[in-house]
Amino acid sequence: MKLRELREDRTLSARELADLADVHYNTVLRLENNQGGAQPRTIRKLAKALDVEPKELRAYRRQDDR
Repeated sequence: MKLRELREDRTLSARELADLADVHYNTVLRLENNQGGAQPRTIRKLAKALDVEPKELRAYRRQDDR
């Protein structure tokens, strides 16, 4: 499932998700718009905020972290 879908299913704005996950708002927007990847730590933070397993967000990892 895509990050935006997970976020919207929980009726969160991008800014609310960023605050819950303790990541920068621009990081959430960049990932939702497929403009780069995320560090494993960022994936874990987002997954925790969305109450999903990090593997559900693995498509967002940076290429060099795979």
